[in-house]
Amino acid sequence: MRDLPADWFLRIRLKLRHMQLFVALDEHRNINRAAASLNMSQPAASKLLSDLEHLLGVSVFERQSRGVRPNWYGEILIRHSRTVLAELSQAGEELSALHHGRGGTVSLGTVMPAAVDLLTEAMEAVQRERPNLKVSIEVNVSPRLMEGLRAGTFDFVLARAPEVETGDALTYEEISEEPLCFVCRRHHPLAERNIVTLEDMAPYVWVLQPPTGLLRQRVERLLLESAVTPPRDIVDTQSILVSLALVEKMDAITVISRPVAEWLCDPQRFTILPFEPRFTVKPFGIVCLRDRPLSPGAAAMKTTIHDIVARQRGTAGLEG
Repeated sequence: MRDLPADWFLRIRLKLRHMQLFVALDEHRNINRAAASLNMSQPAASKLLSDLEHLLGVSVFERQSRGVRPNWYGEILIRHSRTVLAELSQAGEELSALHHGRGGTVSLGTVMPAAVDLLTEAMEAVQRERPNLKVSIEVNVSPRLMEGLRAGTFDFVLARAPEVETGDALTYEEISEEPLCFVCRRHHPLAERNIVTLEDMAPYVWVLQPPTGLLRQRVERLLLESAVTPPRDIVDTQSILVSLALVEKMDAITVISRPVAEWLCDPQRFTILPFEPRFTVKPFGIVCLRDRPLSPGAAAMKTTIHDIVARQRGTAGLEG
């Protein structure tokens, strides 16, 4: 494959239809189904793909017995096609909002602690100032949020400090560490203790994230640093609700974000155990793509978050 000039997409007449086809092929991995999803015939879709590969001088999808699979070239085109299509979709929503006198759109991704505390306060403030702003919020783990940010799904995300790769055009503004806590049911044998140690908790069942989870890894490091043998009985689940349901029904213990625990855990049903020392998990912050300007609505939301964090810190604003 020869080096492509900066205006390569103009020279080979890359069309939106090509980008839609890349995304459809990635989703369906079958030319017939991809073509049907775009209301195209299979021969037309095959020709569109073949013509583009000929102009590029390289194959972007590998033909297999039961369909197609993108190669490395295809993965690059799919990723950027998703971004372009998402940007155009957002532009349409903003144009419609402007035409109808509405306040625009914002699409955010967030980790759970920020959703419970910071983002709810920001939403309240922004809705007072921009009552017609259309806001979409997805709560997920940081790696999925970063995937969505790079794909153009989100304007910005509230996520853990990213593991920045060479060439990543990201900005990160740290907001806060996340304090963790141990939670049990109200009538657990440890619930009335003034101080609870890891040794006290170790004999009980623990309900934790799977081993790859950030909170699970933090708990394992805490046990290692304290030279305490890990509990023998551990139930793995990613769901906070499942964790609390199990804890409420049995003499089990779970570890969750303290702000989330204070919000979800009714004191009549649960107890936040008095454990020292304070321990936290990797901080979270605002992550943006450096070269993608924010829409007016997204910029207003980001500014509101800055103001809230500054007020909480008693400072003039976030750094960075």
